[in-house]
Amino acid sequence: MKIKISNVRLSLLHEISLEQAVCNKTGLRPADLGQVQIVRKAVDARRKNEIFINYHLLINPDLSKKQRDRLLRHKDASLYVPAEQQPVKQGTEVLQGEVVIIGAGPAGLLAAYELAKYGYKPIIIERGRNVDQRVADVNKFWQGGAFDPNSNVQFGEGGAGTFSDGKLTTRVNDPNMEAILQLFVDCGAPENILWEHKPHVGTDKLRSMVKGLREKILSLGGRIRYETAVKDFVVKGNSLTALVLSTGERLTAGAAVLACGHSARDTYAALQKRGVAISPKAFAIGLRIEHPQELIDKAQYGSFAGHKLLGAADYALVYHTPDKKRTAYSFCMCPGGRVVAAASEAGGVVVNGMSDFSRDSGIANSALVVNVGTEDFGSDPLAGAAFQRKYEQLAFQAAGENYCAPCQNVETFLRGTTPTAAGRISATYAPGLVPYALDKILPSYVSDTLKQGIAAFDNKLKGFGDGGAILTGVETRTSAPVRIERNKESYVSLTHDFLYPCGEGAGYAGGIMSAALDGYHVAHAIIRRFKNS
Repeated sequence: MKIKISNVRLSLLHEISLEQAVCNKTGLRPADLGQVQIVRKAVDARRKNEIFINYHLLINPDLSKKQRDRLLRHKDASLYVPAEQQPVKQGTEVLQGEVVIIGAGPAGLLAAYELAKYGYKPIIIERGRNVDQRVADVNKFWQGGAFDPNSNVQFGEGGAGTFSDGKLTTRVNDPNMEAILQLFVDCGAPENILWEHKPHVGTDKLRSMVKGLREKILSLGGRIRYETAVKDFVVKGNSLTALVLSTGERLTAGAAVLACGHSARDTYAALQKRGVAISPKAFAIGLRIEHPQELIDKAQYGSFAGHKLLGAADYALVYHTPDKKRTAYSFCMCPGGRVVAAASEAGGVVVNGMSDFSRDSGIANSALVVNVGTEDFGSDPLAGAAFQRKYEQLAFQAAGENYCAPCQNVETFLRGTTPTAAGRISATYAPGLVPYALDKILPSYVSDTLKQGIAAFDNKLKGFGDGGAILTGVETRTSAPVRIERNKESYVSLTHDFLYPCGEGAGYAGGIMSAALDGYHVAHAIIRRFKNS
């Protein structure tokens, strides 16, 4: 019988073993504990003079009933009841064609895995290449090679998250999360994602995890077609009946999971043409900022910076303008990482950030972005995508039309003086950088809010506004600029039956974990409706 012990705190000033800390808290002897398993681990750095690591643990103690009952009276002790996944009862409707997954990002892969597990033999249609070929294409582009509109940071197996920090944090509180994290570990992710408060995989280990998940899907009867895009949707009445592929084929679809990712602008246009319900959605745009990681570590951890139990520090910062109309905030913060070229269309510059699992580059980077909405770009469903494209093209033109990116240090950005790329670090973006006044390629309300935000952030995080920090533009792909409307219970499109909008590209997720969870739930909605043969 396992017992959960919560809030076991280890001070970095007085390091002791985890087992001894449990004994100190509960009064048990080390020999009584049995196996000790970490359930949750988090850093408490609110007091810089004494930082704690806070653990929730499971123990399997060898106790008499009287001793166990006494232990369970402790306010931080409780019987552990593992979450159980209930099997899905299959539906009765007959599928009139293939179960198709459009896109092999986190949402598409999880949907495919769940469907394959229940015997539906889904087929994934992915416009990009497999993850190994994709990585080679992207590295070639970063080294000055040709841009490939179908194999890049946005498109290809694994989705946009393949080139990221691989964060698995989410605001979604879902009982299925534990099982999905375990699946990720089984597919090659590091085991500590099961208990870290802020789990991350890193771009390097995420690629292995994607391949492991692919192999599971294939072993269960799923299929994947790479370098194949969905070009059109065949509709009869108010129902999807088939998909037109880039090969010219017409694929009959009994159910289609639309997990296209937030950069599939051509897919959005094809859906709008067919009358699928799409609404414009607010998102954010801005820049990337880079600091020495050491500066962030010291600001967050004080004299404990560099401690073996802490790793590279992150941050989350928010600033609201006095009129509350605009908000500047950090987004997709990548400790010990680098800024990367993330365009998905020819003639545009997009920046993003990524880190390896070790987070050991010595440079911290984060997006600094400002909210924009229909009042800025209009009410047409595709107006947000056009708005993104406008500023991506301005950045492309400003830096020489060769996928170099415009940049400047924080001092010249704040003061409006002649831009320079000189700073406390060597900026990491490749293919290259060109000093440029970044407020000339952003809307004034965005650049003005960013300037106010940087000043406010410096008060919260000492050194954040250091003039030697480097800014690179533009960051435009924070989330989808649309929402493809769906029924809240059945997950099917509000206007077109058999079409299931899913994940971040459809406007229902905001990162790897929430997208994977959405793919899980969409797959289960299909299973509850249709039988698999």
